[in-house]
Amino acid sequence: MAQKVGIEVHSASGPGILHQLARAIATHDGNIVSVMIVTEKDGDRVYFEIELPGESSPLLAELKSLPPVRDAVLVDSLDKIYGKRIIIIGGGAQVGQVALGAITEADRHNIRGEHISVDTIPLVGEENLASAVRAAARLPRVHALVLAGALMGGDITEAVREVRAMGLLIVSLNMAGSVPDAADLVVSDPVQAGVMTVMAVAKTAKFDVAKLKSRRF
Repeated sequence: MAQKVGIEVHSASGPGILHQLARAIATHDGNIVSVMIVTEKDGDRVYFEIELPGESSPLLAELKSLPPVRDAVLVDSLDKIYGKRIIIIGGGAQVGQVALGAITEADRHNIRGEHISVDTIPLVGEENLASAVRAAARLPRVHALVLAGALMGGDITEAVREVRAMGLLIVSLNMAGSVPDAADLVVSDPVQAGVMTVMAVAKTAKFDVAKLKSRRF
């Protein structure tokens, strides 16, 4: 059975280096599930999350043998450290109140072994909000998105339908506009919206949105 591992590679910058790293990983039957590149003054720091069927030491040895590579180390995966992500998007006051509920509830589950992290971004404007909703589906480890505002519709609603179809849980405050009609769950109280979102993604909570008879609270 394949294990998920994190590997951080320090290498020179330049064309074709990522190809060399990926080829070495493929040689060891590793399946890259996530990759992140951070450019620094003296080169690149490349972080991989890999599903690896065997031991990591042979892969690390081969990566270190590549000419552009300065070092390659095994690290804890971000999934193990930060776990599931919840992103809260919308107006500053509403975002803050949703975050209050989400962070408080996440703490309750995290002390019991969960790993749930909460991200926020206050935004205004239909174009900005729609772009942020679509971008959330491209971020790693995101399990739920909370839309916190007083009025959202138009292209934001279309974006909600798109990412919801990809499997992202969408929670909306009970607001004006068409976004609540497109969401999985609609909650009037922002603090409670944060709490319920965490409960919906936590393994240590007995709460299933699909089993709710009503989706508006």
